[in-house]
Amino acid sequence: MMSQTQDVAILVPGKLHPHAVERIESRFRLVRIERADPALLTDAMKAKVRGIASSTVIDAGFIDALPKLEIIANFGVGYDAVDAAHAGKKDVMVTNTPDVLTEEVADTALGLLLNAVRELARAENYLRAGKWRSEGPYPLTKGSLRGRSVGIFGMGRIGRAIARRIEAFGLPVSYHNRRPVDDVNYAYYPTLISLAEAVDTLISVAPGGGATEKAVNAQVLKALGPNGVFVNIGRGSTVDEDALAEALANGGILAAGLDVFADEPNVPQALLDCENATLLPHVGSASVVTRQAMADLVVDNLIAWFEEGKPVTPVRETEHVQARR
Repeated sequence: MMSQTQDVAILVPGKLHPHAVERIESRFRLVRIERADPALLTDAMKAKVRGIASSTVIDAGFIDALPKLEIIANFGVGYDAVDAAHAGKKDVMVTNTPDVLTEEVADTALGLLLNAVRELARAENYLRAGKWRSEGPYPLTKGSLRGRSVGIFGMGRIGRAIARRIEAFGLPVSYHNRRPVDDVNYAYYPTLISLAEAVDTLISVAPGGGATEKAVNAQVLKALGPNGVFVNIGRGSTVDEDALAEALANGGILAAGLDVFADEPNVPQALLDCENATLLPHVGSASVVTRQAMADLVVDNLIAWFEEGKPVTPVRETEHVQARR
């Protein structure tokens, strides 16, 4: 029996998780191009494409180039790569993939924190290099989780999951958000700098975009202090990476753990040179089970939109958009 979505053209620009591509191909008419460039769109694509499934930049120009476009299904909980505000004005739905990656990313945040404070990766390298045998035990670490207070920048789904884990370690939690969250009991600070002044460990889960551009700057790092630890599992754009590298190099803060960077996959050499920085290649949600769940949600959003007129996980900027009949 043919699906009612079989004739709906879904465009995949660039790379997308193969499980998502396979499901799209089985339910829709799959259209692929090398990248999200209006110059690559044929007249047939412009006339037929009603949906996009992507993990790349979808800007206003690309949205405008597809007059029949109804929905953009973004692979990832962060959707700053999509001009969602413009999509909303054009009555184009945008969806993301929250919840299914929350616990995985929160686990990674705690792994980064432990590695940054206790130097676990450096200790393993010490062992592998034969130094335990030739030079004796690994030096005692300056840092410890004991006695720390943790501030979370961004108390959304992932922020809450991190907070629960921090509480399990027996540490107090505070947070900064655009506004206080009604159903949590953690101390709220109205500014990021006031939060940094109150804690010695700052975990950023903040989304990208103009409002958070380089929010973690030299002033915030100075407020965190020489015993400070900074972890970023949100977006690299939220951090002034030059200021962070300087703070790490001159003892302005103790250590950092980073999974995201402003210009991925390009990591500033100044950060690479900091031995007190634990650096990961954006692997926060990168397990087989979680990435497949994200791929499923991308396609489930497309199916729900075209079969029921309502997606599973619309983003805030496009909640008002109605399905076309």
